[in-house]
Amino acid sequence: MITRTRLAAGACALLAALAAGMAFPAGASAGEPTGEDAPKVDLVLDVSGSMRTRDIDGGTRMAAAKQAFNEVLDATPEEVQLGIRTLGADYPGDDRKTGCKDTAQLYPVGPLDRTEAKTAVATLSPTGWTPIGPALLKAADDLDGGDGSKRIVLISDGEDTCAPLDPCEVAREIAAKGIGLTIDTLGLVPNTKMRRQLSCIAEATGGTYTSVEHTDELTDKVNQLVDRAADPVVTPVATEGADACAKAPTLKSGLYTDREEFGQQRWYRVDVEPGQELRASVSVGADRAVNPSYGVLLRAVTVHGREIVRGEAAGNGRTDVLSTGLRYPKAESDEDDAPAEAVCLQVTNSFSVASGVKTTPGLPLELTVDVVDGPGDSDDVAAFGLGRGWWLLGLLVLVGFVAGLLWGWLSRWRFAIWRTN
Repeated sequence: MITRTRLAAGACALLAALAAGMAFPAGASAGEPTGEDAPKVDLVLDVSGSMRTRDIDGGTRMAAAKQAFNEVLDATPEEVQLGIRTLGADYPGDDRKTGCKDTAQLYPVGPLDRTEAKTAVATLSPTGWTPIGPALLKAADDLDGGDGSKRIVLISDGEDTCAPLDPCEVAREIAAKGIGLTIDTLGLVPNTKMRRQLSCIAEATGGTYTSVEHTDELTDKVNQLVDRAADPVVTPVATEGADACAKAPTLKSGLYTDREEFGQQRWYRVDVEPGQELRASVSVGADRAVNPSYGVLLRAVTVHGREIVRGEAAGNGRTDVLSTGLRYPKAESDEDDAPAEAVCLQVTNSFSVASGVKTTPGLPLELTVDVVDGPGDSDDVAAFGLGRGWWLLGLLVLVGFVAGLLWGWLSRWRFAIWRTN
């Protein structure tokens, strides 16, 4: 029994260490950060009639939004170009066609005049419909141009009332344009249907959804998102994979974008010198409605077709993006002039769609390639693929061994006491 206990403790320690190694992967730099153009943020505010409801800190939802906006405008970094767009602010009538066009630029995206922006916000009064889809399309146009980061922050208290222009489909269309625009959404009240819609909008562009029920939460979250827009961004390089390794483009370390049709294979080549390690990852996004149960496969093979290593991931319809990665360390060579090895990267997906759903253009694909010095000694953080968890492995194995000894001694002592009594 003592032996089994020790083995169990050691196995648990080993599993914990391996998990720690996976949780702290060695960093890889890919792509070059941009920042020549000022970051842009468009705050899109729902001013529909439901914003009159009094359920946020004893006041109306509109009052909470105005207070949050005023504090955000005071804290906006100087380098951020900020604009404000409204939806449902101008038309109080019952004509649906007119109400679904009710979106306007309250303050244009550009250098911020805080006094002017606050004055514009103060004039808002809850009025009409909730045309989220049309407002997102217009907001994307507000941010058009430039290479800096672009972010839409949508604040709403209800679902879109202008279907069939589905705002989730609108967000996917915006993502498919490849303009690097992120949409973050904030819901002012807990509501299941609204949460699903706002979550879908955010996920389609790699943004976030947050439910807020207090004014200070709203202020903090919007401030956080505006500040995030000022962070440096990495601009992917457009490339076009081939249908075979022999025709594939040769890539260097960087971040790349491509399009891959359903069930298609895309090939790329990377040169790896002796003593270097290739690290590659791929993400494929479902920018339209797809069938549940799908997968992505990333393979590294030789030019002769022999598989070196693979990474794969499967999904069940709960996420719009599926990612996987791989690592291939090439051993050192005794020859000083040993040639680089051409490694072929194959990306395959198993997404599918129902009849009637467009299959072109292909699904958006993002590929990260990083070629770095390979792991050497055992103190290398990337040694044996354990990342920063390597030093923890030894510690936890030692702790597991000591714990096994103590447990065994305690078990024997308790058994001896039992026999004596």
